[in-house]
Amino acid sequence: MTKIHARDISTARLALVPLQVEHADEMADVLSDPALHSFIGGAPDDAQALRARYRRMIGGAPDPAVSWCNWVLRLRDEGALAGTVQATIGPGGDGGALVAEIAWVVGTPWQGRGFAVEAARGLVGWLAEQPDVRGVIAHVHPDHRASAAVATAAGLVRTDQWHDGEVKWQREFGS
Repeated sequence: MTKIHARDISTARLALVPLQVEHADEMADVLSDPALHSFIGGAPDDAQALRARYRRMIGGAPDPAVSWCNWVLRLRDEGALAGTVQATIGPGGDGGALVAEIAWVVGTPWQGRGFAVEAARGLVGWLAEQPDVRGVIAHVHPDHRASAAVATAAGLVRTDQWHDGEVKWQREFGS
């Protein structure tokens, strides 16, 4: 299978821009609120730690069958960064068709304005256009109502499956 690489994705108010190490300084501010970690654990990284993480992410997955695609969310009107979306794309459970596991985060100052929904819809739409990708999944903490709403708005459906304390959501694309 061919590697899939992040490409620019445009939505009405956002430009989803492939992640670069140079985004780390601004993203350290965007992601600095400890409340962003209330469901996922951990603490905010400083710019230096983000630079190191972004270098690893841009370097790609160690498994050649897996593609790591990461974007920052740039607000068109303000030019500022407001969050991230990501997709880890690899063989599904049957080892055949590719499935993308997606995630999103929007900085606290930009929450409640529909940016996460817009970004997730843009990402899912882009993934649906990739010829080998047959579906998407996301894992959402059962108490995180905002993320559940984003998953629903992006066309994912809650399943009865759990992984590490989170509920699996999924959407399949036509063949």
